[in-house]
Amino acid sequence: MRILTATLALILTASMAAAGPVNFNSWRTHWFAFFSKVTFAASEGAIGVTADGSVSITYDRLAPKDWDARRASWRWAVDSSVPATDLRQKGGDDRNLALYFAFLPKAEAERLQGTRSLRKLLNHPEGRVLVYVWGGDHARGAVLGSPYLGSRGKTIVLRPSGTGSHSESVDLAADYRRAFGSNPEALVALALSADSDDTDVVMQGQVSNLGLQ
Repeated sequence: MRILTATLALILTASMAAAGPVNFNSWRTHWFAFFSKVTFAASEGAIGVTADGSVSITYDRLAPKDWDARRASWRWAVDSSVPATDLRQKGGDDRNLALYFAFLPKAEAERLQGTRSLRKLLNHPEGRVLVYVWGGDHARGAVLGSPYLGSRGKTIVLRPSGTGSHSESVDLAADYRRAFGSNPEALVALALSADSDDTDVVMQGQVSNLGLQ
């Protein structure tokens, strides 16, 4: 989980259409995921996830035409859930699904647009990340500090641990202001993770119809 969250902090630049649904076939699985027992089954408008006592991430980097997106919507489902955890606890914060929205100042996004190495971007001091989570033992709408990202990341709980299927619509700009006290600039990357390594259970879920506005 420590490696995952650090990697998610800043994955920058590339191409994806702002009009939904997102084509998950273009998403990449990060290198360390090949050593975990997580599978991502992508199609044009949906992605299924199975995490067998493990953790992993898939992501897409956004083109400049998408940097001004300020709203997002999607549908997600969980068929097999991890237990409720404390998402503030480092090393014990399993969750079913988490969608990451990574931001940079526009000047930095432009400067780093051609960067290919993820490692060079992990500790960018000006990066900010909103993490929308299905999981944990917290009320819907709770805004939690990240045990890994510090002041650069905030977790927003949309659903506590459990199964079901739900549609979500979020105001990225309003949530960013609430989390960080300023207005967002460039939305540079999206990512999806599944995390069941601490509780050692099988999580099965899906995200579909993810779109930006």
